Amino acid sequence: MGLALTALVGGLVVLVWSAGRFVEGAAATARHFGMSALLIGMVVVGFGTSAPEMLVSALASLQGNPGIALGNAYGSNITNIALILGVTALISPIAVHSRILSRELPLLSGITLFAAWLLWDGFLSRMDAVLLLGAFGLLMAWTIRAGTKSQDDALQSEMEQELVEHELPLRKAVFWLVLGLILLIASSRALVWGAVEIALALGVSDLIIGLTIVAIGTSLPELASSIIAARRGEHDIALGNIIGSNLFNTLAVVGIAGAISPMAVVPEVLSRDMPVMIALTFSLFLFGYGFKRMGRINRLEGGILLAAYGAYTLYLVSGQFA
Repeated sequence: MGLALTALVGGLVVLVWSAGRFVEGAAATARHFGMSALLIGMVVVGFGTSAPEMLVSALASLQGNPGIALGNAYGSNITNIALILGVTALISPIAVHSRILSRELPLLSGITLFAAWLLWDGFLSRMDAVLLLGAFGLLMAWTIRAGTKSQDDALQSEMEQELVEHELPLRKAVFWLVLGLILLIASSRALVWGAVEIALALGVSDLIIGLTIVAIGTSLPELASSIIAARRGEHDIALGNIIGSNLFNTLAVVGIAGAISPMAVVPEVLSRDMPVMIALTFSLFLFGYGFKRMGRINRLEGGILLAAYGAYTLYLVSGQFA
């Protein structure tokens, strides 16, 4: 089990590090070929920060471990809202602008319910995966179209600044792009192998490992970026990172895993994890609605989210050893 633990921890560390290098190299390469800062932020960085979840779930599905594939995706969504937004709000309360309440959150809520409906029969088929990936494609097209029409986009401004501050020569950018991708794949394989071996050794399901350890590890890029954005006062970006990541996970991560290998959905996902994910998503409406003032997720509400995450994790762990 020592080797498996080393593979799990080492895989997580290398996964997070290589994701950063992959994003940096991909963004700089795209810039050299004339892609706008806004599209780099939406497409390149969006895919890059979700690369750990996509690769881990894809490899888990390919190797016949559906628990890790689904647990990683839905566990990351739960972690993003309850743990990451909770920690971020404790550090700096997060302002929630009306546009997020009227557009992004309803979109995330609708897609979460759509995904639950597709899986309600207890099976993720290739047709379900195609529908999820099709919805993801439409979402990306709509997001890019809306973004290019916006005259004052916070993401574009931030991306322009990042690209100027971290400008790389083309050769170095391609080097980090290729090396980052290779390490992402290798660390994902090590992580999945270690997670499966630990689950077998402890007698717990790979779903629980996926929902907890793997989900937290693959969500570390979102934790870092959300905390940095909140400390800078860029609340749109802090909350947008989480909403965007959850959209990626629900549509692209699960869709890719299902397209690779259709899988049975264990009852616990539908009776326990999906309702928790839905409830946390809708809680953002409650916390974010300002009632005659700009809404925000304050420190008390951040504490409530953290407490919810702690209770959920404790329930998962105690259920395995009861």
